Amino acid sequence: MPIRNTYKYDFKVKQKIVHSGITNDLERRETQHQVKWPKGHIVQVGNRTTEEAAREWEETKHKS
Repeated sequence: MPIRNTYKYDFKVKQKIVHSGITNDLERRETQHQVKWPKGHIVQVGNRTTEEAAREWEETKHKS
């Protein structure tokens, strides 16, 4: 059974998405992004997933 330990996320400032990505630790990643966007926050997209599926989502997200 594949390990589902990867989160997909959007980082928002107010209601605007300024970055999307994947991570294993949402809190750490939010802190990293807040250096550039201090008033932003992470919104988890969907449930935890496999790293492979998350990378596929990230590729399609960045092409849009």
